[in-house]
Amino acid sequence: MTQLPPPHFSTSDQQGDDIRPLRRGWTTVACATGAVMGAVHGLLHQECLSEIQIQLPHNTPTFSLIDVHFDKTFATASVIKDAGDDPDVTHRAKITAKISRNETGIIFKAGEGVGTVTKEGLPLGVGEPAINLKPREMITKNLVSVTGTDKWTVEISIENGAVIALDTWNPRLGIVGGLSVLGTTGVVIPFSCSALIHSIHRGIDVSLAEGLTHVVGSTGKTSECVAMETLKLSEGAYLDMGDFVGGMLKYLSKNPVPLVTISGGFAKMVKLAQGNRDLHSSRSQVDFEKLSVTVAVLGGSAEQISITKNANTALEVLQKIHNRDEGLDLVKAIAHSAKNTANSIIGSGVIVKMLISDREGNILYQDK
Repeated sequence: MTQLPPPHFSTSDQQGDDIRPLRRGWTTVACATGAVMGAVHGLLHQECLSEIQIQLPHNTPTFSLIDVHFDKTFATASVIKDAGDDPDVTHRAKITAKISRNETGIIFKAGEGVGTVTKEGLPLGVGEPAINLKPREMITKNLVSVTGTDKWTVEISIENGAVIALDTWNPRLGIVGGLSVLGTTGVVIPFSCSALIHSIHRGIDVSLAEGLTHVVGSTGKTSECVAMETLKLSEGAYLDMGDFVGGMLKYLSKNPVPLVTISGGFAKMVKLAQGNRDLHSSRSQVDFEKLSVTVAVLGGSAEQISITKNANTALEVLQKIHNRDEGLDLVKAIAHSAKNTANSIIGSGVIVKMLISDREGNILYQDK
């Protein structure tokens, strides 16, 4: 059996009587890394392993291996994904890695069921396999730590990935042919709206009990790290807000802390600016028509307005339209609109400040 991480938090049934832990699971990249390392062991040692241990940022799990095959030139191995109690469309998917040597350095390829990028606006270039940057880094680190070299060609496949991808946003994003290989820590935290909002409320309660005057709601790990490095508040000031900005602000309106900072990336702050209170990709989307109106109000050219209206992602707009030096400070405008949305929810008892950063953790806007 694949070694699973500990449970996440407790949740209850509709009557609120049955409390049980939610199982955490593994992201696609964790499983892919396990498959890669099982394959490379087969190639190097010409033997099959039934399980393999890998390095993740915060732990070293062991994965069960199936279908290990090898010869002198290449090897393959597979891992069955366990997403725990999260309703992940890739739960129980078979993830396979094929690995071979090369002379040029790490090369990633999209096998069957893994998508290929066909549109701009994503962190990966057009034509690249949809294996995100953090997963590439994680796989490379594991390979180098064991083999001492990055001269490997890595092909990842996901069984039925092309079909599964139809239930994701990949087709709209221009990722064709299959799924993306995603994950930053390797661990899937189970999704539960009620439990997550409950945890936000309890975080606010603790902050009030400790007499804190400033709390921070972050949309993700990167934005939280930016806030921690920038604001340097005590650990208890950072709330596990995630996508539930509305839930946090509504509770703060009745249980006020003097100051709240909302920290997030550009795309999620565009959603908030457009009035969305739940920022999850399955429940709210950037309205590019509305965003193009914002660009027009800022004095954008006809070309900039058209680019925005027809953009594939908010990142594409940010890269092509935002130009503070020429007076088109789109991020500032989004920050102000997002703050207006937040103020409409929270009322007058709490001061709201915005902190917007990019994927690399660089600050794009900060209220003083």
